[in-house]
This record gives sequence, structure tokens and C-alpha cells, in this order.
Amino acid sequence: MLQLLDKDIWTAAGPQVRVLGFAYPTRMAVIRLKDGLFIWSPTALGPELKAAVDALGPVRHLVSPTAMHHLFLAQWQAAYPEARLYAPPGLRQRRPDLAFDGDLNDGPGHPWSDEIDQVCFAGNRIAVEVVFFHRASRTVLFADLIQQLDPASLTGWRALIAQLDLMSGPTPQTPRKFRLAFTDRKAARTALARITAWPARRVLMAHAPPVLEDGQAFITRTFAWLRG
Repeated sequence: MLQLLDKDIWTAAGPQVRVLGFAYPTRMAVIRLKDGLFIWSPTALGPELKAAVDALGPVRHLVSPTAMHHLFLAQWQAAYPEARLYAPPGLRQRRPDLAFDGDLNDGPGHPWSDEIDQVCFAGNRIAVEVVFFHRASRTVLFADLIQQLDPASLTGWRALIAQLDLMSGPTPQTPRKFRLAFTDRKAARTALARITAWPARRVLMAHAPPVLEDGQAFITRTFAWLRG
């Protein structure tokens, strides 16, 4: 259920989520910090996953990296009422039914700032993504800005749309709709410069297989369209 990536960081694949008939793979991360567990992009919480998480330590932080990663937050909040739930830009408005304890931004004042860095990838009309970097394992975590859907899960017009949107290519890419939705390229390039400065080894993505080596070079190649 949980797969160890490096010391104190694990990943788990969740069920596919269908949006307008497109099957999105889901993946979460668990990072063990000094004060407990940091859960990134929580997927569906079943008994087996809960037991595996509980064996690692107390859950302290529940983090949704974009306003679109909210489907399973209520499950986790109910299971771990003492954990703090953090909202990326736009999620408080989208989910007024959830009780959030804090907001994600570029500032260093988060409880995990000594161990995890973060950047708001601003300037996008679809969603502002908060990108994280676990320093100890040199792992960058991306939610929606890099995707790769399985072509076998797509048929008919959806297969064509996914191909045109760069969602089902041979390598993970930024979907075309997200590229076009960047209305503030200056802000986006500023965020990208901070992200590409991280000495990344791995890149963990919610909707694509992880990249386990040369992560910094992978990010630089993947966002070449933004620098041009």
C-alpha cells in the first residue's frame, strides 16, 4: 500500500478519479517530519491505508496542493480530527463545508518550513498550485501542472482530446490547457526559477508515474515551454 521512496517519505497510489470521463490516476505522499506526518494530496482512505499510515506516527498536517485536490479531504479530517488541514488558494471558496486551519502561501512560516520548502506557482486561471520540496530526500511534489494519462484508459473523442491536450504523451507534460491558462507569465517564471533552483533528485506527481533520478533536469525540460 505505502511504497518507501527514501528515508521518511512514502507514496501510495489511489483509485482512478473520473472527470468528464477522463480517468486520472491518483497518488499521495506521506512525509515523516519531526512533529509527525505530513500528508500531501490525500487519496481515498481505506482500512489498509489507514493502518499503514498509523504505523508511521501521528498525522499532523493534511495538505491539498491545488483547489482541485479536495475529494478525500473530509475522509481524512474525520479520521484524524487533531490534524491541521491547509487550503491552497481558492479551496476555501470551493469547499466551505470543510474546516480549514491554515492557508498555503510562499511564506516560510509553516510548521514544516525547516524540512519542506514550497512555492505558489502563481498566474494560472485554472488553479494556483503549491509545489513542495522535501529537502532530506530531494523530492519535488507536483499535483496538476505535470500529468500523464494512460492512453489505454481513453477511447473515442476523449483519446483525441487527451492527445491534443498533451495529457497522454510518452512522457509527463504540462497539459495544454494549463499552459494557455497562465495569464501572468512573469509570476509563473519567477516561481519556476525558484523550483528549478532546488537540487531535486526525484519528482513525485499525483497524475503521472514518479521520476526517480535527475529530477532537476526533468523539471527544466518539462517547463521549457514557459521559459521560451
